[in-house]
Amino acid sequence: MPDSTANMMDHLSKLIDDSPTPIYAKVKQAICQQIDSGEWQPDQRVPSELEMVRALGVSRMTVNRALRELTAEGVLIRQQGVGTFVARKKTHSALSEVHAIADEIAQRGHIHKAKLIDICQAKASMEEAMELGVRTNHRIFRATILHFENEAPIQIEYRVVNAELAPDYDQQDFQNNGAYTYLMTVAPMTEGEHLVEAVNASEKECELLQISASEPCLQIKRRTWCKEKLVTNARLISPGSRFQLFGHFKQ
Repeated sequence: MPDSTANMMDHLSKLIDDSPTPIYAKVKQAICQQIDSGEWQPDQRVPSELEMVRALGVSRMTVNRALRELTAEGVLIRQQGVGTFVARKKTHSALSEVHAIADEIAQRGHIHKAKLIDICQAKASMEEAMELGVRTNHRIFRATILHFENEAPIQIEYRVVNAELAPDYDQQDFQNNGAYTYLMTVAPMTEGEHLVEAVNASEKECELLQISASEPCLQIKRRTWCKEKLVTNARLISPGSRFQLFGHFKQ
């Protein structure tokens, strides 16, 4: 067993106590503690089943169940013929709420950065007019923004804005989240809706997100209102391996 693996197993074994908890659950908990503490990093290869069996003195069935359940829960990734690796933690957004992605990233203790790809003022097409509840040729802004979390591209934002409700939208500081702050100031959101779909990114979107063409993506179509007027219509695309939606319901 290589020294690095032996060191990983030594730390892992020290986390397994004598409590009456099932052994497979204690192995799971120990692995999660190593990951949460930062001892085991994302994309790092973890010891094999056989190495764990020998080092921990437990059955292969026990280790297999622990690794299988952690893989199903998205904590680990198992690649046939290659090994088991620590999964990258996915970014998540609240399904029932609307927040600025910059704020969500900051709450995780990470760094947000945005790049304005394109913005223009135009007259609404028939489709855009229907989505915003305005007449064709109504003045709008079209913007494309790429968001990053810790230097990794996390989301492409395509946004159409009712220019009459937000006349200075194109003058905002997109890099530092000024556009979101501006919208919430001039037309504070009173209502919103989400439509979530699984999609394949276009060739250009794959290039921006730095993903392969086979990577599944999540698409969120979002509209927001200020009182009875539609302010924005947005389409947000994120790599499925880096992003997830979360909802909590109670009744």
